[in-house]
Amino acid sequence: MLNISNNGVVMGFQEKSSWVMVLSLSLGAALYLYFVIGASQAAGMLVPPLMPVLVAFTVILVVLAVVGHIVAALSSVRDASAGEDERDRLIARRAASASGALLSLGVLLALGLYLVTYQGDWLFYGVFSSLVIASIAEYALRIALYRLG
Repeated sequence: MLNISNNGVVMGFQEKSSWVMVLSLSLGAALYLYFVIGASQAAGMLVPPLMPVLVAFTVILVVLAVVGHIVAALSSVRDASAGEDERDRLIARRAASASGALLSLGVLLALGLYLVTYQGDWLFYGVFSSLVIASIAEYALRIALYRLG
């Protein structure tokens, strides 16, 4: 069903999990961005971060991730129950290291933006965007590392 192959090699559960997270995070972030842009255009200014919107973003993300992982696990039950092997841990470690650097850069840029504008909303959106982008990059890098072998 979801055993998409890479040059004849069946995709493992860890790679499927990374795809689920990339798609879930991307869709959730796109919906959040769509709301912020629409609300800001209607208000004529950047709207401040709103707790109900953040809660909705989190719920959507969790639901997409859980449903996606259930589907991925059902498509490869044996691989999903086996857990991570040494290669999976090495790939996860390399991807986390790179995404950590990306997160740090994003936070530094957001802090710099705050020092220039003194707008707390921009600081929040900058740090939040950095967190989401770094997470997407981490899972995308995992996929790339799995594909490279």
